[in-house]
Amino acid sequence: MLRTTLRNLLAHKARLAMTVLAVCLGVAFVSGTLVFADSIAAAHRAAASKTFAGIDVTVTEKAPEPGTDSGPRAGALDDALVARLARVPGVAAVRPSADGSAILNAADGSPLRADRAWSNLAGAYVPDTGGEDSRHPLAEGRAPSHSGEVAVDGGTADAGGLRLGDTVTLATDGPIMTARLVGIVTTDDTRVTAGGTLVLFDKATAQKLFATPGHYTGIDLSATPGTTAYELADLVTAVLPADRAEATTGQAQAAQQAILVDTLTRGYEKVPMVFAGISLFIGSFLIVNTFTMLVKRRTRETALLRAIGASRRQVSRSVLLEALVVGLAASVAGFLLGLGIAAVLPHALGGDSALPSGPLVIGPRSVVAALGVGVGVTVLAAWLPSRVAARTSPMEALRTAEQPPPAQRFRLRGAVGLVLLALGAGWLISLSGAKDASEENLRDAMAGCGLFAAGLIVLAPVIAAPVIRLTGRLTGRFGVTGRLARENALRDPRRTAATAATLLISTGLVTGLAVTGHSTGQALDRQAAAGLGADYVVSTRTTMAGIDPAAVRRLAETPGVRAAHPITDSTLFTGSGVRQISGVDPATVRDTMKLDFVSGSADDLAPGRIAVSASLARESGVTTGGLLNVGMGRAGKPTSYQVVGVYKDNPVAHDALGSRGEVAASSFLPDSVQRVLLRTDGPATAALENRLRTAVGNNPLLTVQDRDQLVSEAAGTMGDLLNVMYGMLGIGVVISALGIVNTLAMSVAERTREIGALRALGMDRAGIRRMIRLEALTVAGFGALLGLAGGLFGAWGVGSLANGAIDQYTLALPWGTLLLVCLLSLAVGVLAAAVPARRAAALSPLEAAAHT
Repeated sequence: MLRTTLRNLLAHKARLAMTVLAVCLGVAFVSGTLVFADSIAAAHRAAASKTFAGIDVTVTEKAPEPGTDSGPRAGALDDALVARLARVPGVAAVRPSADGSAILNAADGSPLRADRAWSNLAGAYVPDTGGEDSRHPLAEGRAPSHSGEVAVDGGTADAGGLRLGDTVTLATDGPIMTARLVGIVTTDDTRVTAGGTLVLFDKATAQKLFATPGHYTGIDLSATPGTTAYELADLVTAVLPADRAEATTGQAQAAQQAILVDTLTRGYEKVPMVFAGISLFIGSFLIVNTFTMLVKRRTRETALLRAIGASRRQVSRSVLLEALVVGLAASVAGFLLGLGIAAVLPHALGGDSALPSGPLVIGPRSVVAALGVGVGVTVLAAWLPSRVAARTSPMEALRTAEQPPPAQRFRLRGAVGLVLLALGAGWLISLSGAKDASEENLRDAMAGCGLFAAGLIVLAPVIAAPVIRLTGRLTGRFGVTGRLARENALRDPRRTAATAATLLISTGLVTGLAVTGHSTGQALDRQAAAGLGADYVVSTRTTMAGIDPAAVRRLAETPGVRAAHPITDSTLFTGSGVRQISGVDPATVRDTMKLDFVSGSADDLAPGRIAVSASLARESGVTTGGLLNVGMGRAGKPTSYQVVGVYKDNPVAHDALGSRGEVAASSFLPDSVQRVLLRTDGPATAALENRLRTAVGNNPLLTVQDRDQLVSEAAGTMGDLLNVMYGMLGIGVVISALGIVNTLAMSVAERTREIGALRALGMDRAGIRRMIRLEALTVAGFGALLGLAGGLFGAWGVGSLANGAIDQYTLALPWGTLLLVCLLSLAVGVLAAAVPARRAAALSPLEAAAHT
């Protein structure tokens, strides 16, 4: 049996190679993603270790207890504490630091990497005993010596086109600053090397910006030989003010920083894993179809083996052994391809951010995953065909005609398919009235879509005949070749359905995502346009910065501006999470926000009184006139507020509205402004936008957007979804093409004598090629039709929940995208038929007659 199995493998090398390739794609994404993740994690740890090399203990201020308003207090880390720490036994060196965040403009005036606020670092250049800051070695120039000078890291200089001597515009917490670039440093800080920026000031300037004069944000200590970091931490803790400062070892900080960056970049793993799952899922149908056809073609051979003594178990093991060999080959090939993917992913996913560099790390989980996924998927997919082979009777060897599948089996398949289809459709329909995009409802919707898709796949062989007879009228217009193509597709509905299943899945996924993404994008457009009454919005890029009051006055005085309305944004702590509240002036809020109140109004906003969005009201169970117990701002202390109105969800108004004075007083940045909504005398123009940018001093912390830009930004949130959609379409196209090639190649081999007879009766080679292409077109059209139907119904079911989050959501069909998907699916069928059609046309009548 082993020799027979190996002979069968060698006899079908080309067909099995396509199966190997289908599994290989999924294995490559899985192993490549894991190798990429392990490599990046190792690079993070290595870079973090370099960052904290020579630092045994760091002293920092203790954060206030959550939910308490500690109020202003003097900094604990001052020069007196630095001197006291220097006298602690075991301390070899003390280096204070004053660190914070800053965003700077590139040479062309545009904000540099402003979307990465967590990694826009700033601090003091603090020379050690050698005269240089060992954490930031100088690569060019010199260290900054006064408030008008700065240094940046090499990556920031390259990304911004900055050179020594340039005047740099930057901001830390509101007002802009200008300084001369006098030095370029190097750094191993993973937050910077993972795509951030670094700006260094002299010590006095950094203290003024990020602490207070004479105070620091941290103090780094190194230990004398023979003193461990943990021992030093204990010694230092003994001299610290217990309620205001704490000591942490350098190793712990390195680990925390590596975890932080790893967490922030972990999303890079999700997209490749999605592709891997889709590849393996679609590829499993190709495996099942391939082994089913191989088993069916070897029916007489299997029957003879049974007749000469082979047991059912031996026959089943023979098929599974073939699958094992195919799975091993796919795993090895996929793992090698995955190494290439791992090497490319940092550039493909990191964009302009240089993820920490380092060698590829091949861990045991990557190897085990590649083997487990490749072998497991292949063997599991081949299990059902192996059971079919084991049921082959020795009497099958005496039959010369192909036996159609029992009608009872088709009835059972039809019943199971209808049950799954009804369950999935019923589940989605039951959710359509919920209009609540909660995580639980979304999970239920996904489950309903899965059941509906499973029902379509199970039912496909049953509905193949009527659907193909209906669509076959189009191919029938090609005469005899078209009618033969239709009959060939109908010859084995199970094979046709299994081949079309790959296109069904990929087309269904892409259709569902395309419709949902298009509908959501249009809804966000309408919501952004409907909620904004202002012509321009000036806002901060980070919640921890405010707009300079002087800039607000300059905006109001800008020619062309009729009115400027400042807004303070803060946090609202509810029982279910953190929301946003906007502090507004009740007298002018209607001029800049288009508020649609379900009940109440904004006229009664005052201290102790707020208005809430419909979603927050529904979540909290409150109505106009009721009380809402929430915490506001930095204190976070729960307080009862009277609800004076409920308005439809509005992204401009956020989740709640309050009086600006009360919100500003409780903000993390007291009396700050986060947005300014502007009404202008005329339409938006480039000249007016330039004047507004000039009014805020081209501050890199601020954005200036007109209505069209805000709407475009809202639509841009669907970009990632569309990228995933096109990636899935590409994967589905490749695997579907492999499946059609495989099926047609075997079909041509089975019909060798039939094709020869057609040639003998006068059909030319072009007619044979046309027949095979039309057959492929029929199969592809069947798969695309079912995929479109399933995708549209799934998009309706999932999209109906979006009304809970976006009132303006309505189902909108992207006709251009849907037409492109249909044409691409049909093109896959035609292109995939090229090789089998050429092979069929090359058969001569004499060769076909001699075939057995």
